[in-house]
Amino acid sequence: MSLQSMTGFGRTEVETDNYALTIEIKTVNNRYKDFRFKMGSVFNPCEIELKKQLEDKFSRGSFDIYVNYKKSVQQKDFNDLDTEKIKSFIAKISAISSEATVQVNPTEFLRGDFFVEDDSKDEELRDLLLENFPSALASLEVSRNEEGEKLVEKLKEHKSKYSDHLKKIVEQKNSYQDQVKEKLMKRFESVDNLQVDEPRFLQEVIYYLEKLDIDEELNRIEIHLKKLDKLLNSKAEVGRQIDFLIQELNRETNTIGSKSGHHAISESVVQMKVQLEKIREQALNLQ
Repeated sequence: MSLQSMTGFGRTEVETDNYALTIEIKTVNNRYKDFRFKMGSVFNPCEIELKKQLEDKFSRGSFDIYVNYKKSVQQKDFNDLDTEKIKSFIAKISAISSEATVQVNPTEFLRGDFFVEDDSKDEELRDLLLENFPSALASLEVSRNEEGEKLVEKLKEHKSKYSDHLKKIVEQKNSYQDQVKEKLMKRFESVDNLQVDEPRFLQEVIYYLEKLDIDEELNRIEIHLKKLDKLLNSKAEVGRQIDFLIQELNRETNTIGSKSGHHAISESVVQMKVQLEKIREQALNLQ
């Protein structure tokens, strides 16, 4: 099983001697589980069982379940038209027609409303739905797996770009500290007749540079990136874990940006935050 997207579509169709049944399931992302059934009242007794099957199969998502049915082609005759309903309808239309011109199209009587209700068929329809619902679930699972694979590739691409900018920061951090030290030395040397206790001055410079040191942030970022790699290559449900990791990476990246005034480092921080936002947005669709 691969990482699943919460976006997917499943469909199955079946036809018997009496009915043609279509089941469609559309899903989008959701922090929890949300089910919306759109089907005829004849299927209401099946809803609890259908929901259980969905919950057993999927962990998160918003699900729209559509169930439609119609008589099979071979059953489309006029033997089960409800003649009493049709007579009543024509009588009422005739009464209206005396006051206004009303035309009745005979094909209107082929709608389900004008067929004799046959309660004995309800059980057949419900059995048909329950027997074929797992097929729709399997179709949906394939779709969500395929979307999940595409998402993971995109996430790895953004993670790679983030890492590229991180390497630039690592390359710049030592030269940045040297530049800060040199800048402080020149500033003190530019002041005339200033008596400087050199050991104390160097101690203050070291203290100042320690406040600007970003080694801890870089180390934590490396740890988080290794964890992210592990999640993207796992088979578990990782959507929430990735969201947490992105928050941590954002925190460390922002700290680097606030500590450094170096133009190249600041530019890399901006680009890293762009990639993190893209990862966050797309990871929202992972189960």
